[in-house]
Amino acid sequence: MNFENTESFAKSMDEKDLLKSFRDLFYIPIMYGKPAIYFTGNSLGLQPKTTQEYVVDELEDWANFGVEGHFHARKPWMPYHEIFPAQLSKIVGCKETEVVVMNQLTVNLHLLMVSFYRPTKERYKIICETKAFPSDQYAIETQVKFHGLNPDATIIEVAPRAGEHSIRNEDILQIIQQHGNSVALVLFGGVNYYTGQVFDMKEITEAAHGVGAYAGFDLAHAAGNVALQLHDWQVDFACWCSYKYLNSGPGGVAGVFIHEKHIANKALPRFAGWWGYDKETRFQMKKGFEPMPTAEGWQLSNAPILSMAAHKAALDVFEDAGMQRVHEKRKQLSDFLFFVIDSCNADAKDNEATIITPRNENEKGCQVSLLMKKDGRKIFEELTKAGVIADWREPNVIRIAPVPLYNTFEDIYRFGELLKQQLS
Repeated sequence: MNFENTESFAKSMDEKDLLKSFRDLFYIPIMYGKPAIYFTGNSLGLQPKTTQEYVVDELEDWANFGVEGHFHARKPWMPYHEIFPAQLSKIVGCKETEVVVMNQLTVNLHLLMVSFYRPTKERYKIICETKAFPSDQYAIETQVKFHGLNPDATIIEVAPRAGEHSIRNEDILQIIQQHGNSVALVLFGGVNYYTGQVFDMKEITEAAHGVGAYAGFDLAHAAGNVALQLHDWQVDFACWCSYKYLNSGPGGVAGVFIHEKHIANKALPRFAGWWGYDKETRFQMKKGFEPMPTAEGWQLSNAPILSMAAHKAALDVFEDAGMQRVHEKRKQLSDFLFFVIDSCNADAKDNEATIITPRNENEKGCQVSLLMKKDGRKIFEELTKAGVIADWREPNVIRIAPVPLYNTFEDIYRFGELLKQQLS
């Protein structure tokens, strides 16, 4: 597409946008008397206007029914978690039996590593990306220590080459091959939180399996952002939060994927809880854990209904939008943002905002990360004063993430004009 960095072009794109009506389904924060340019869906997505209704329904049912709400609420609480797989399977590309909503992301990551990180004397290494999100770093480090191993000798980080910002896929595959039979687990983010790089999950999984290792992914920045086919890619496990691109509220309930080939394996270790027990006999309270024959078998506790109600409101919006339309608009927004930033840099005198997110379509999603040449923090603060809600990552990166459901092409144009002022 031939873009133009003009207000009229941006407005014409918004007019043709098949998802333009969806912006009205969200609350847009107001800054200085006008709608903010909200570009932090990669940190916390905006609230759907139906969220309050969904949550209030559950509060009313709690008031009216008490414990009987488990069976007589409008959406009975006992099987409440069962309403999510049909919707989530379309978002992450899997079978309904392979996905479950539970806990928080890092809790789930630990639970999944109990099952899929089983180091031996010969096979014990974990391969991950350098500068993974801190929760991932800490989870991996402490899991390694839990097994009595030395993190420095066990954790292999793949880094960008000197002078580069993103990690080359061939380097990831080469390091997996290099360490070969000593690798127990390859654990990457689906999208790197700092650069916005989308990793080739299919090829990474194939490489891990090629050396006899498991492959897992933290999809915090991928779910609801980029196209996923977890089942077809043969990914062993994945987990994600729901409060970023999935718009399910601060600290919202998280999600888990476990490939069907592992679900029936009762010998696979796991930390069990009552809610993962076979629901047909759960209330017999018998000794000896018998898991449900789905991803639900990894559940520990009953559903956090109020958080799940917010999640349901958000997923209903995705259901109405359709993932194909979401991904098509995401690509257009991203391409336009690249174009606008390039235009700003072309007009800059002695300053620039270097894009460190890969330009290859298969390696980028909503997020574009800008490495600021100078005065980065000052520029970020000035953008904030002008009504841009973005975020800052030390030492000198501004993350911008226009998302398809509520951001517009005019948002991007307006941001570009503000950025141009700061760079000039």
